[in-house]
Amino acid sequence: MIDFPWVKKYPEGIPADIHLYDYHSLVELFEKSCEKYKDRVAFENMGATITYGQVDKLSADFAAYLQSLGLQKGDRIAIQMPNLIQFPIAFFGALRAGLIVVNTNPLYTPREMEHQFKDAEAKAIVIVANFAHSLEKILAHTSIKHIIVTELGDMLGGVKGWLVNFVVKKIKKMVPPFNLPTAVPFKEALRKGASLTLVKPSISIDDTAVLQYTGGTTGVSKGAQLSHANIVAHNTMITHWFKPFLKQTPGVQEIIITAIPMYHIFALTVNGVLMFSVGAKSVLITNPRDIPGFIKELKKHAFTIITGVNTLFNGLLNNPDFKTLDFSKLKGAVGGGMAVQDVVAKKWQEVTGKPLVEGYGLSETSPVLCCNPLDGTHKMGTIGLPMPSTEVVIMDDNGNSLPQGETGEICARGPQVMSGYWQKDNTGVFFPGGWFRTGDIGCMDREGFFKIVDRKKDMIKVSGFNVFPNEVENVLAAHPKVLEVAAIGVPDEKSGEAIKAFVVKRDASLTAEELRAYALENLTNYKVPRHFEFRTELPKTNVGKILRRALKEEGTPVG
Repeated sequence: MIDFPWVKKYPEGIPADIHLYDYHSLVELFEKSCEKYKDRVAFENMGATITYGQVDKLSADFAAYLQSLGLQKGDRIAIQMPNLIQFPIAFFGALRAGLIVVNTNPLYTPREMEHQFKDAEAKAIVIVANFAHSLEKILAHTSIKHIIVTELGDMLGGVKGWLVNFVVKKIKKMVPPFNLPTAVPFKEALRKGASLTLVKPSISIDDTAVLQYTGGTTGVSKGAQLSHANIVAHNTMITHWFKPFLKQTPGVQEIIITAIPMYHIFALTVNGVLMFSVGAKSVLITNPRDIPGFIKELKKHAFTIITGVNTLFNGLLNNPDFKTLDFSKLKGAVGGGMAVQDVVAKKWQEVTGKPLVEGYGLSETSPVLCCNPLDGTHKMGTIGLPMPSTEVVIMDDNGNSLPQGETGEICARGPQVMSGYWQKDNTGVFFPGGWFRTGDIGCMDREGFFKIVDRKKDMIKVSGFNVFPNEVENVLAAHPKVLEVAAIGVPDEKSGEAIKAFVVKRDASLTAEELRAYALENLTNYKVPRHFEFRTELPKTNVGKILRRALKEEGTPVG
């Protein structure tokens, strides 16, 4: 038993330590789920559905095709696409062939793609045609020999699939011209694979399954090595944690809304692996930034669970049509990827009648380290309790554990934590004893709940005082005329740094003076932004995280 104060707070029926490895690999988990739920719908996208049995067959065909190319166990294959039915086919197919999947953001620039593909030494890629022109620019500088290109409508079937591809390419002009003579269409790869036999490779639980690149928004992107053991153990942990949401009722299927792209670790292992392992249906949203279109899709489904990031939930709540949805089947929502603001969580509860609970993790940890209980005992404003068989502590800069209530770096160890970064010097990544350094600043309260204060590197120094942007943003976001906000530090002759807030208005009448006065009522003086700048939008990642770094790099004069 792990002797930490949060253990007594675990939801009923969730042990502190669990048996983690019911499967010998992620592939075995996948194949057993396909067998158990073969007639159920596994994924739905743009109105098309695919059953567990069909995913089993098509992923095996894809795996056989990859083997026919001469790809060997351990070779790296990049997958670069938004949420489409093609993704799980390619992902599970690659794993079944014994390959290591390199998840890639479709919106990467050619420079970012080149770095990732060269670093991973990828030999193959599955890419959506919309982004193939970027691949063409850097292909010669990589080790990629095999290219498989898919179009958005490829798995929609019949006239609908053809029509979607025609509109995307010819009407909306969303596919820039490209010249990749050796590229093979995804559907052709499946056809060829159907006539081949998959030779099952010997996969060890300790083999690497995924290179999950991280840090691209904060510096040079690095590949977190996630093994089959990491992801299988992670799945066992969150399966226990999700039990209040995933009560298995005969004849009833959970429906989860997958708006976060599946190349993101949160969606991959929670919406993808977990929901697949329990026989749920995942509704894949290809473009969640189109909030009106997203809400139209939500109206079609009696969804029971939705995951997302704070900006996504905020965007939904600020569209009047969202309130018209039927939330009678909804059990709750889980937020991750960035801090869930209190004002958003409260409004979600008011509108839907169900909780929005926050979890926490990183690409390096598969990702979940902590999550609020899903049985109604969650604590707003915290990231919850550590997962079973997971230890989380607060440490100082020298790796010393700090008492409850003190602020320091969140460090963790557990079977879901990566072994290290791919082909990198991992000095400083872990403290002695195997404690992974998250780079996040936080504290643990008297009940054992953890709270993130902010990213260590985003901390602002005002006249020697530490100011964490999250706190400033959380306060300003509660102003009724504020839609979105980001806070950064800017150089200041007197105080070293001053706080600058970038604000998107909800109400056009909002002024800087009004917002400054509101901040003075709710923050101590040195935490009040000295500068305000109003924007029509804030820079975000494709997942929806606000990019403070991009604001810092603009170099715009303070105002």
